[in-house]
Amino acid sequence: MLVLAAAASIAVGGTTAMAAHILTAGPQGDGSSVTPNGWFVTPAGRQIDLADATWWADRPYGQALSPDGRTLLISSAGQSTESIKVVDTASGTVRQTIAYTAPEAVNVGVVWSPRGDRAFASAGGNNKVRSYGFDGSRLTESGSIAVPKYPMGLAISSDGLTLYAAENRGDALAVIDLATASVESVPVGACEEQGTPVQYPPSAPQCQPYGVTLSADGSTAYVSNWGEHSVTPISTRTRAALGKIEVGTHPNALATNPKLARHQIVVANGDSDTLSVIDTASNTVVQTINLAPYPNAPEGSNPNALAIAPDGNTLYVANAGNNDVDVVTLTGRRSVVGMIPTAWYPTAVDVSPDGQTLYVANAKGLGAGPNPGYIQGAFGPPNQYVGSMMHGTLQIVHVPGNDQLKTYSAQVIKNNGFDERDQVRENGSGGGVIPRRVGEPSPIKHVIYVVKENRTYDQVFGNLGKGNGDASLNLFGDESAPNTRTLARRFVLLDNFYASAEVSADGWSWSTEANANLYNQKSWPQNYSGRNRPYDFEGGNYATASNTNPKDSYLWDRLAGAGVSFRNYGFWTVFGSVPPGVAAEPTAPNLATRTDPNYPGYNLAWADSPASPLAKPARITEWQREFASYQANPSTFPTVELVRLPNDHTAGTFPGAPVPRAYVADNDYALGLLVDTVSHSQFWKDTAIFVVEDDAQDGPDHVDGHRTEALVISPYTQRGKVDSSFYSTVAMLRTMELIVGIGPLTQFDAAATPMLNAFTAQPNLTPYTAQVPSQPMNQVNGANAPLAASMNGITTMSADQTPDQILNEAIWKSVYGPDSVMPMSKDRRGGESTHD
Repeated sequence: MLVLAAAASIAVGGTTAMAAHILTAGPQGDGSSVTPNGWFVTPAGRQIDLADATWWADRPYGQALSPDGRTLLISSAGQSTESIKVVDTASGTVRQTIAYTAPEAVNVGVVWSPRGDRAFASAGGNNKVRSYGFDGSRLTESGSIAVPKYPMGLAISSDGLTLYAAENRGDALAVIDLATASVESVPVGACEEQGTPVQYPPSAPQCQPYGVTLSADGSTAYVSNWGEHSVTPISTRTRAALGKIEVGTHPNALATNPKLARHQIVVANGDSDTLSVIDTASNTVVQTINLAPYPNAPEGSNPNALAIAPDGNTLYVANAGNNDVDVVTLTGRRSVVGMIPTAWYPTAVDVSPDGQTLYVANAKGLGAGPNPGYIQGAFGPPNQYVGSMMHGTLQIVHVPGNDQLKTYSAQVIKNNGFDERDQVRENGSGGGVIPRRVGEPSPIKHVIYVVKENRTYDQVFGNLGKGNGDASLNLFGDESAPNTRTLARRFVLLDNFYASAEVSADGWSWSTEANANLYNQKSWPQNYSGRNRPYDFEGGNYATASNTNPKDSYLWDRLAGAGVSFRNYGFWTVFGSVPPGVAAEPTAPNLATRTDPNYPGYNLAWADSPASPLAKPARITEWQREFASYQANPSTFPTVELVRLPNDHTAGTFPGAPVPRAYVADNDYALGLLVDTVSHSQFWKDTAIFVVEDDAQDGPDHVDGHRTEALVISPYTQRGKVDSSFYSTVAMLRTMELIVGIGPLTQFDAAATPMLNAFTAQPNLTPYTAQVPSQPMNQVNGANAPLAASMNGITTMSADQTPDQILNEAIWKSVYGPDSVMPMSKDRRGGESTHD
């Protein structure tokens, strides 16, 4: 891929040995961008930034074009302020923004009345549908209708008298009489079992209804069941389900062909990368259209929005994972005939009444960029949080002719590296340590994969003395992170490494399945912003699985299937307030017999290291106990170990909890002890330790809000070098996969360049000795600690349940003093926008 060729650089002793431009993630200043996974974003047509001077415009997830085509309503449902925006389609001007501060919400569904004088929007966790009047220019919210359980997708009858809402948390379709506001919930049918939930109490199996559309004659409503692989047809006359139609995995958006004679419904299958064409006369699937970008491509396209041209002959499909809109012919042999490049993560698409213009909403726009500074004036208060700082965009594109479509398609292929398919990308040699093909040998026989929590590169390595750091943003130095920093100095410093995720909810998916699917991306902002959505992203919910077969989606599933031995220490185990004896109960089937039941999962009450005063046994102590047994019986040492060390997450200034530097010191010492133990064992000669943060959400960085701390530690690792190659979470996964002999999990690790430049053919067996941090680990937050009042009452048992702006500022003030001012975000996007 071009990005990787441009980004390669190895530095020696902090001096760049290659003068090539180092390409970094984020907006590039010319209307293009690079995602944290190294994919180019070059949106076609006109790009309109949906942010304004008052509200952030993160995550547009739904839109609706008025019957006359003059007005577009956009529903933005991100982690920060949510909104309905009214856009003039002729000028691209945002005429009006109606903002909703948590817990008030909007979520995906938005629909016009047939006459265009009213509109309705789902309010998700508010358990209601909002109603608006429209005067031809502006909306006026006129009230709401209570809907029992989390309305999402909406549809309205042709006479405008009945509204239909998919009850996402109620496994039902709400049928709403608009004259009386009465609601009847019609069950969608029995739902699949979902496994062990990550939090107690367990929830019932859920179909997770997402979208709804009506047949062309209005006799049947079709509901997509996002949590499984079915569509439920429901009679609008009898209000009863007519069975289930089996489709692809995690169906979401639906579209009805406007040509009545076609009897055609199309549904997007988000994790099968397919479309199911349903004949409404027989309620059967008559064709499955493959959206894979190349033959035998793994999953990752993530189709999630549909629009059919007025003549019924062409379908447009927004692929969130591929940053494109597929053009699909619905005549003859229904198939993909081309691709149109979009901005990052397209989530909605509409076509004008004349069939000539496409309107595409892009949830992540042009990405994050740096977040060390602040924005003054009309933008205030500034927002520096990577989970909400990305601006959604509206893209207006003229429907291309054949020649233009060929050009667009070639651009998408180039952007995403589809021409290279899943062949291993090479950006350096690594001395032959990393295999170029699955199954080839490597001198590395054992992999230990360590995942930590939430730190940025500059927070830990900003003042390291080499590499691309900003010393002014360094929070944790040699006093609290001596091992992490020494390992980066002694082995290889990765100063262009990015977390694929924004937060822990999607971070634990990216770190373990090389994707965070549509369910994850559209659900976590509601959970993080306090809008009545559970944290169900680490097990017990197959809706989060990014694969046609949800039970074969994760790293451990592929290891088990390939017969590769592994042991789990804390990945995907139940956390929070749980019954005694199940603190390490795994939430995934293939972890059941391979998990150390004595190793605490995510729970900040437990120590990472034995030097901490927190609950014992410390995580690393338990890991050392089992490691000693492998030393006694070397043949039992597994090929892969999964190790969770979460305490660098910190509890901010939560009263009575360790101060942030103490938590980081606890975590750092545990990592040092792990490397010390392995490097003084017989396994050191053929072991590699990979360390990464699940995300980089909890701090500033002068390059991009996704840039994070990562380490590779092995006798075969480069020594004393700076590797500025473009790497990410999925690049680390791809490297480990090649070492242990399994193929890629998704399109994202398939396209990632392995970390070849981090390795050398000449092993150095010098062991490492852990350092005890000088930061006292028993230092705790007092009642008067900075922002302690804001922290009090917030749970620290579940990942990221503290509001991040509070946690970021609390950590900063804990380190730099209560009167210090935390830097905020700078913006380097550009783009046009006009607002109220």
